Amino acid sequence: MLLKEKLQPYRLLLASHSPRRQQLLRDCGLEFTLIDKYDVEERYPAGTPPHDVPLYLSQLKSEAYPEPLATGEILLTADTVVVAGGEILGKPRDRDDAVRMLRRLSGAEHFVTTGVTLRTAERRYSFAVTSAVRFRPLADEEIDYYIDRYRPFDKAGSYGIQEWIGYVAIESVNGSFYNVMGLPIQRLYVELDRFVSKEETARHG
Repeated sequence: MLLKEKLQPYRLLLASHSPRRQQLLRDCGLEFTLIDKYDVEERYPAGTPPHDVPLYLSQLKSEAYPEPLATGEILLTADTVVVAGGEILGKPRDRDDAVRMLRRLSGAEHFVTTGVTLRTAERRYSFAVTSAVRFRPLADEEIDYYIDRYRPFDKAGSYGIQEWIGYVAIESVNGSFYNVMGLPIQRLYVELDRFVSKEETARHG
């Protein structure tokens, strides 16, 4: 049975307003309900290893959801970070910060990690996926062109792999391409299938 059919008795709640994540779910044929934004302070304990941060934040976002989950509801939360040289590159504060980040990524390898949490009223399951991305050296004119034309201020690391910079600057991706877009959709598909199967087993004993 296809996952979309297994999910028919359920209501998948997406706690993300990222258009990339929404599109990836739609392209997999998975129906979901986009829930309203809610307040969550995205902070993590000092000393947390950078690659562990998105998993922690995806769980934090899940637990911060203000509504009790009804029977049959599955809440999906996710967080993505870019790590370069041990530094977490989040969403840029302004244009200068975006320039700084892209110069940091230029001619080097960095890592993109996405943490995902699935939760029902009774169960929670989390996982993380990491991809290694290498940029060729970028000229300042290319960085300026990309930032001014595409304004990547809502993207971790100041870039979107599906945009111009992905076509002209990324030499290689080791791991999930879609993870770099913000959601490791193949792994999510597999884990969601397992999650629902366990829900059915728990329901029917």
